[in-house]
Amino acid sequence: MSSRDTILKEVLKNQPVRTALPVIDVPITTNHQDWVEALKVRLDILHVTVREVADYSAIKSILQQEAIPQERTVTTIPELGEVCTYIDSVKEDAHSLENVDLAIIPAHFGVAENGAMWVTDSLVQYRVLPFITQQLAIVVNRKDIVYNLHQAYQKIAGTSYDFGVFIAGPSKTADIEQSLVLGAHGPKGMTLYLLD
Repeated sequence: MSSRDTILKEVLKNQPVRTALPVIDVPITTNHQDWVEALKVRLDILHVTVREVADYSAIKSILQQEAIPQERTVTTIPELGEVCTYIDSVKEDAHSLENVDLAIIPAHFGVAENGAMWVTDSLVQYRVLPFITQQLAIVVNRKDIVYNLHQAYQKIAGTSYDFGVFIAGPSKTADIEQSLVLGAHGPKGMTLYLLD
C-alpha cells in the first residue's frame, strides 16, 4: 500500500460524526406586523434610523425641514426630484458623485432577520452610489418586508441582475482598541424610510 493510500485510509477512518442539517423551513409568524417590528429592532442595533412615512410627500417634508443642501443630495427616485438632485444614468457621469452628502435610493425589499435591504443596479444606476455617499437613506415599502434570508433568496431566485447587494446599515469596525467606528468603509450613517 502506498503512502497516499495509507493517508486516505486514515482520513476515512477518522471522519467526524455526521450530524443532520439544520431545519430551514421553520414555521414563522404569519403576522406581517411582527416582521416589521423585528426589522425595526434589528436596525436599531445596527445604528440605523427608521422613519415610518405615509408616502413620498412625507419624505420631502422631512428633507425640507432638515434643510439638507439640494446640490449635495442625490436620489434615484423620481418622486423626490423636487427636493434632491435626481440622477439618471443617461445624464450623469459617475465621477460627479464624489461629493455627495446624502444619497436616497429605493430597495426592492427588506429582511427582518438581519435588517438588510436588497438593492440592485436597476434601482441605483451607479454601483458606487450607496458606498461613496456620506449618509445613505433607503426607501422600502412596508409590504415588501420578508422574514428571513431564506424567503429573500426565494424572492430573488430566477431574477436577472448585473449587480445586487444586501445593505444593512453603515459600515462598522472595532479593530483598533475595540472602539466602534461607524462609516469606516462607506456611509457614516443610514436612515430607512418605511413607506406605508
